[in-house]
Amino acid sequence: MNMLRELETPALLLDRAKLDANWRRMSGHIAQLGPSLRLHVKTAKSLDAVRRLHGTRPGPICVSTLKEAEVFGSHGYRDVLYTVALAPNKVGRAAALAASGIRLKVVVDNVELAKALAGAPLDVLVEIDSDGHRAGLRPDDPRLLEVARALAGGGATVAGVMTHAGASYHCASTEAIRAMAAQERDAAVHAAQRLRDAGFPAPAVSVGSTPTAAFADDLGGVTEVRAGVFVFFDLVMAGVGVCGTEDIALSVLATVIGHQEDKGWALTDAGWMALSRDRGTARQALDQGYGLVCDAAGNPIEGLIVADANQEHGIVAHRSGDPARLPRLPVGTLLRILPNHACATGAQHARYQVLDETGRVAAAWERLSGW
Repeated sequence: MNMLRELETPALLLDRAKLDANWRRMSGHIAQLGPSLRLHVKTAKSLDAVRRLHGTRPGPICVSTLKEAEVFGSHGYRDVLYTVALAPNKVGRAAALAASGIRLKVVVDNVELAKALAGAPLDVLVEIDSDGHRAGLRPDDPRLLEVARALAGGGATVAGVMTHAGASYHCASTEAIRAMAAQERDAAVHAAQRLRDAGFPAPAVSVGSTPTAAFADDLGGVTEVRAGVFVFFDLVMAGVGVCGTEDIALSVLATVIGHQEDKGWALTDAGWMALSRDRGTARQALDQGYGLVCDAAGNPIEGLIVADANQEHGIVAHRSGDPARLPRLPVGTLLRILPNHACATGAQHARYQVLDETGRVAAAWERLSGW
């Protein structure tokens, strides 16, 4: 099988040339700034995809599930950061990973979880809140040192700090993203210095989000950058200005299966079960619905979006809502839908259909799922 028309739809397509180009661009940028790049595999969730990027030498990765740590660890990826605060019911599983020879680092941001690690020989990063976005302690929070003392008292190693500037996804300009990157850096560096001044080693200063990684211009004091969405990109990243739609490596192949002509709708067999329910572009200047519609070659069709989605039906319409502006799309027409959020759309599928430089299907790469 090497032609798109031979695939059963919906199918998840991955453009290998764009994947390679996105990796080269980001890895080269971070190398110039000095820190190491720790690839977040939560986006790809695929050994084949990550091996394509890292080559024969497994590089440092971060994961969002312990299952990812186990699978990648069993295939030679030994330097692993688990980026979600470690729940007490996962401590035994994390300790078993560390005992197997994986250099597993875990994350906490409160004394309760720090105490739950008592007796677990784990390297721990304290999560820092650098933007008010989600989890973590503010850099000057007195509890930072309380957490470190609880960790050290229980036998864990205070290995440093990490932060994620998720608020960068909502920045309105590249200047704002650059400012957020500096804010992220300063918060992490300051928190790490507080730990060192109190006698804790804190060698790692880990920052990361795809927008701040892409636009950072000074990472002094930072030891590593984490990012993952950049390998595929998506419409949210395009809306922020981090990439163009032409850089998006991921799409969902769909087939037109019917019409509602009076409404200006073409119905496809790719609903939210294929695209995900993510509506991240709804908060941006250009709302892309459930995805941007392209022809089978991946070229956007002027004005067409997936305006609505049921479980197995995608409703393609002109963004103006004018029925007369829907182009002729006969039943059986193949369309490619660019996703709002690469991670969420990828999670709906068991494998990638990998396209080579000619647009033919060259391979199928399996994806991971579960926790």
